[in-house]
Amino acid sequence: MIRLDKITVAFGNRTLLQSADCTFKQGTLTALVGRNGAGKSSLLRILAAIDSPKQGSILVNNTALHQMPIEERAKVISFVSTQRIRVANLLCRDVVATGRAPYTNWIGRMKEQDSHIVTQALSAVGMTSFATRAIDTLSDGECQRVMIARALAQQTPIILLDEPTAFLDIPTRFEICRLLADLAHNQGKTIIFSTHDIDAALAVCDNVAILENSAISTYSAADAQAVLKRLFAL
Repeated sequence: MIRLDKITVAFGNRTLLQSADCTFKQGTLTALVGRNGAGKSSLLRILAAIDSPKQGSILVNNTALHQMPIEERAKVISFVSTQRIRVANLLCRDVVATGRAPYTNWIGRMKEQDSHIVTQALSAVGMTSFATRAIDTLSDGECQRVMIARALAQQTPIILLDEPTAFLDIPTRFEICRLLADLAHNQGKTIIFSTHDIDAALAVCDNVAILENSAISTYSAADAQAVLKRLFAL
């Protein structure tokens, strides 16, 4: 479980969230939605402890996230950014293996158990047959699955994703969202992802967290439809 406790988020002189409270429960998939500039990416970076809030705390099981040692945070939260890895000749399996960094020694040497976890992560996202393919030869959707596998290999209870369905075709968007729902429900992960893909989010998410007017409000997918219709004039 991850909780926002009186969080204030600012970008320059602009306040994006003001004294916001919100709880994301274990085993749920939540879509983070808002108009452009509402603060979705900024909030995710704070939830990932990449940036710090102006005020307030992020609590993981009642422990302040930003007070955790970096090594401990890396075992609690994984973050899939909008950046795509397109390094020539870098194998998918090696990309996923970087998720084991919090558990390996200082030179990154993996043990048999680490290799097994990487194999399991690739299998969980349906990418076993791509293990020895170069990451730069994959489609955007396939690459996104590899990045999710890397987060799974990190074995964190919380996974954050920034626009994971951006630039994907409609069928692939739904596939990625269904994959995230399966991971949340079957593996008990707390998964939060920002998106503009309202249809896919409503189809598979447990909750929708809407950022508007410096506040965040969480609704069930069914209850969110009326608010989203007003916000986006759907």
